[in-house]
Amino acid sequence: MNKTVLLIFRILVAIILLQTLSYKFLGHPDSVYIFSTIGMEPYGRYGIGFLELIASGLLFFKRSTWMGALMTTGLMAGAIFFHLSQLGIEVKNDGGTLFYMAVGTWAISLIILWSERKNIPFIN
Repeated sequence: MNKTVLLIFRILVAIILLQTLSYKFLGHPDSVYIFSTIGMEPYGRYGIGFLELIASGLLFFKRSTWMGALMTTGLMAGAIFFHLSQLGIEVKNDGGTLFYMAVGTWAISLIILWSERKNIPFIN
């Protein structure tokens, strides 16, 4: 895949992850609602936020891109799971925005991870 497209994907995923951090760390009511519903408030909210912060940082460096993509893929798989099992696709009348953002971020992360597969030490 084109290196420019992959760079744009990396930046896009990192921005999406970073953009949500203020909601998690500052205890936005919607974030508290979500993590309360899944039984992970407040420690899960802070923990997931911290993991998303690490993943976004890893995506900015070429050598660690695969780690950031792998973390993001796992985090978004978790988000998708909780949407489908406990939260529902639509949360607090958001029209499914959070769910579709999680699915899109998960898909782009898989593309990044696939493109970086040769850089994963335990795969080669």
